[in-house]
Amino acid sequence: MPITTVIFDMDGTLLYTLEDLTDSTNYALEKFNYPKRTIEEVQSFVGNGVSMLIERAIPDGQTNPNFDKCLKFFREHYSNNMFNKTRPYNGIIELLQTLKSRGYKIAVASNKFDSAVKKLSKKYFGNLIDKSVGQNENTAPKPSADMVLKVISELGEKRENCIYAGDSEVDIQTAENAGIDCISVVWGYKDIDFLYKNGAITIIYFPEELLELI
Repeated sequence: MPITTVIFDMDGTLLYTLEDLTDSTNYALEKFNYPKRTIEEVQSFVGNGVSMLIERAIPDGQTNPNFDKCLKFFREHYSNNMFNKTRPYNGIIELLQTLKSRGYKIAVASNKFDSAVKKLSKKYFGNLIDKSVGQNENTAPKPSADMVLKVISELGEKRENCIYAGDSEVDIQTAENAGIDCISVVWGYKDIDFLYKNGAITIIYFPEELLELI
C-alpha cells in the first residue's frame, strides 16, 4: 500500500532537545542538592518520557521521597525553558516542507508530556504538522501503540498507509506494536550499532533519505 502519512518521534528525530532537557533535569536535582547529571547521562536517560527521565536521574529512583517534587520542578522549569537551546536538526524543515507539498499527512507522537509537544511543534513547525500528540494520563506511553494508533485514527488513515520515524529502541518497539514499519534515524540520541542491536531494519543518515524510501 502507498505511504500517505509519516509519523515522527520528536526528541532526537525532529528536534535537538538534549541541552534544554539536561538544564531542566539539573535544575530539579539541585533543588535537593543531588549530584548534577552530564549531558551524556541525560542522553542515555531519555526516550521513555519525563517521569522515567527523572527516575533515572534522581538517586534511588521512584523510591526517593522527593521524586514527585523533583518531577514537578522539572516540568515547571522545562515548560519555561524548552526553547532556550532546542533546534530542528539540519534538513528537517526542508523535509517537512517537501512532504507537505507532496500531499503527505505529517504527525508527531512523542513520550514528552503533551503540552510541551504541542508548544514545540507549533513554534518550530507551525502548520507543517497536522497532528501532535504527547504523553498524558489518558494515553499509555510508547512503546505502547496507543499513541500512534490514536494519531492514525484521528487523521482518518489506515495503518498500512503509515510509517513511523524515530531515533531509539522505543520507537522501533512502538512501530512494531502498532503494526507499521519503522525508519530509524542515526542523527539522534542512539548510535547505529545500538539501533541494529535493538531491531532496526531500515536506517537513514540524513532526513532527505526518507523521501527516497517512501
